[in-house]
Amino acid sequence: MKYFLAIETSCDETAAAVFTEEPKILSNIVASQTDLHARFGGVVPEVAARAHLQRLLPVIDEALNQAGVRLNQIGCLAVHNTPGLVGALLVGVSAAKMLALALQVPLVSANHIESHIYACRLAADREIFPCVGLVVSGGHTCLFHCKSALDFDLLGATLDDAAGEAFDKVGSILGLGFPGGPAVEREAAGGNPETHRFPRSFLKEDRLDFSFSGLKTAVLYTVCGKDLSRAATTLTKEDRANLAASFQQAAVDVLVEKSRQALRRTGLKCLAVGGGVAANRCLRAALEHMASEEGAELFIPPMKLCTDNAAMAAVAVEKWRRQQWAPADLDAVPSYVIAK
Repeated sequence: MKYFLAIETSCDETAAAVFTEEPKILSNIVASQTDLHARFGGVVPEVAARAHLQRLLPVIDEALNQAGVRLNQIGCLAVHNTPGLVGALLVGVSAAKMLALALQVPLVSANHIESHIYACRLAADREIFPCVGLVVSGGHTCLFHCKSALDFDLLGATLDDAAGEAFDKVGSILGLGFPGGPAVEREAAGGNPETHRFPRSFLKEDRLDFSFSGLKTAVLYTVCGKDLSRAATTLTKEDRANLAASFQQAAVDVLVEKSRQALRRTGLKCLAVGGGVAANRCLRAALEHMASEEGAELFIPPMKLCTDNAAMAAVAVEKWRRQQWAPADLDAVPSYVIAK
């Protein structure tokens, strides 16, 4: 049996996982940095990188212990090397290269965004490709035609803010703290989504791109006025809940409609959704309803595989089978650039 050790340090989660070539996940350890970044209202790249340096080796050790696997039994190293914060990525890439060299085993690189779709394959424990893939995270919102686990064509992406970024910014506007996604969802649970009719960019247009900047700004102007003269502290609990619910509904409506359009355009009957925002219960329910209407099969991983983790780097197994090894000079690549 071949054992893989995977490393994830693309943003503010320090993670390691051990899995087999099936792939079967034996351990998946994540050390969150939320407490370090909360007082800044967002992720500070240098703080994230330094925290990875402190936490990565203990996280790797815990992943090995939980899996019941010794380091010298590892037959392949996998690492997310793109996209992400360059300083954070470098920590994981450097550690993976060092371990691969010391153990004299192959090194395989993995794309963090595409791994989010592979998390659906892990959760399903069966083949899901070809499919439409929707990645909704703090840094990216993209639709793909996923021909296989390693062959993605970009169908559309956000032109400005990612969905998760909009959630974080609206959370800040409403004074809900960081991270904004879970906070906005909790607040929205007690609100009326019909209170405010916020913009839904490109909703009915025949294009698969997204834009959430205008939606975020609409919330800001509603709270503070166009001259930003009002303070968010004047909001009542009901106001805040209604704003959160109305914002969330607008974002969900767009994500669901564009996914519907992508299914119809490609003719595919399978939708795989990954990324931190995929943990949002309102989005999950709306996607389930849409998929049922379209006669499509929906794959969304459990909450623990939606947010950043190393287990989803099991897409490296697909590369290992093809002997697509990473070069010895593998580098961190912060930007995700793909041609339509």
